[in-house]
Parts: sequence; structure tokens; C-alpha cells
Amino acid sequence: MLWRHGQTTWNVEHRFQGQTDIPLDGTGEVQAEQAARRLATLRPDVIFSSDLTRAQQTAAPLARLTGLPVTLDKDLRERFGGDWEGLADAEIRERYPAERATWNPPNGELTLAVADRVAGVLARVADSLGDGQLAVVVSHGAALRLGMERILGILVADTPILGGLTNCSWSVLELRRSRWRLQEYNAGSLPDPVVIGDDQ
Repeated sequence: MLWRHGQTTWNVEHRFQGQTDIPLDGTGEVQAEQAARRLATLRPDVIFSSDLTRAQQTAAPLARLTGLPVTLDKDLRERFGGDWEGLADAEIRERYPAERATWNPPNGELTLAVADRVAGVLARVADSLGDGQLAVVVSHGAALRLGMERILGILVADTPILGGLTNCSWSVLELRRSRWRLQEYNAGSLPDPVVIGDDQ
């Protein structure tokens, strides 16, 4: 199960967060608490998280409810945004129209590099599980979406296929007979999240 972090002030302001370490805002904390109550009923076996604060804060209520430790992995971080970090989407569109069209930030991390990095983590997590075990992986919108696309084999060049993930939503991947399947996508966030741009 892949779980995007809760809302931050930069999400509300449509700012590109990337690897800037922004905490959850009040709404994000409520989202994480409410989602954790639902996810705890699935009895996960392990929890992995990006080491950025907003992901750790999202994982914390689930860890408390289940008694599970959270394993931090820096490879679950969001895409590094280079010159875009901290800029509002309107500023990015104005200053970097060509790069914005392909979502490859100047001096930042390329789409295919993010996809490979996160897919690698997902494969490692899957390899660590026994039959029937469930892992919850807490990360970021672009990182999770691109990692899913890569591991499912649907990332074409650097053009994303799946839509953006809302704050505190989750998606379910299953590995069966050495094949990945997407069982659920962008589900379950509570309360209604603020809709944001693709890679923020």
C-alpha cells in the first residue's frame, strides 16, 4: 500500500516542495490521523517512509496505532526540484515554460531518474515481505506516481500516464506470480484534500 503524505501549507499555496522539508499543516495532521485509523484495520506488517518530515508525520499515527516501527528510506523522498523548489506553479509556468511542459526541473531530478529510484525501493520492500504480508509505504505525490508507473511498465519515455495523487490518499499494488498489479489508485483521503498540481 502506497500512502501519500497529508497536506502542507505549500500544497495549499501550489508551491513546488520537492525535497524541501516542509511539515504537515493542521489539515494534514487531521488527514493522517483519520487515514491511519482506517489503514490500521488492514493490519499492516511493516511501515516504510520517506525521511522528509511531512512523510514521517503522516506515518506516525499508523505506527502508534499498530505498534510497528517506521523504517526510513531516503530513496522514498520526493523528486528534487532544483531551481523550482519553493516556487509557486504560476512562477514556474512564467519562468520555465519549456521545462514545465515536460516536468523536468532545471538543475533538478529527471522524471526517469525519480521513477527508477522509487521503483527500486518498492521492489526491495516487496522482496522483504513474506506471503500475504502487507507493507505501507509513505512517500510523496510525484515519487509514488512515477514509481508505480515504472514498476507497472506504463511509463512511456518521461510522459506520466496516471493522474496526480491527492494528499493522504493511498494506492494498492500487488505482486502476484512475479507480476505487479494496480488494485486501487488515489483512494480514501479524509477530510477532502485541497487539489494541487501534479508534482508538488
